[in-house]
Amino acid sequence: MGTRFLCWVTICLLGAELTEGGVTQSPRHMITGKGQAVALWCDPISGHRALYWYQQTLGQGLGLLISFEDEAVADDSQLPKHRFSAERSKGGDSPLQIKPAELGDSAMYFCASSLATALQN
Repeated sequence: MGTRFLCWVTICLLGAELTEGGVTQSPRHMITGKGQAVALWCDPISGHRALYWYQQTLGQGLGLLISFEDEAVADDSQLPKHRFSAERSKGGDSPLQIKPAELGDSAMYFCASSLATALQN
């Protein structure tokens, strides 16, 4: 009888309760198997033009994955495009997808929004 190893990728999100006017992320946490598809959602603060997805792996600092100005990608230079994708709809929400998940994707994923990008201020 062979030993089978089951590998898991843990995807964690900053769990914020629904509050008036705040960024909402869902799901609050997720555990998925290696090779599975992952979809995370961000609903930014109404009226905010800029949206950011960040990743923080254990023992590492926060790293920007992708940023949007309105619906356009402003910076996706750190997004692993062969497996990660993100978009922003005209309504403002943003899905972040990982297909397929790998062990190295185990991290905290954060979404943030702002009225404008730093370059505009």
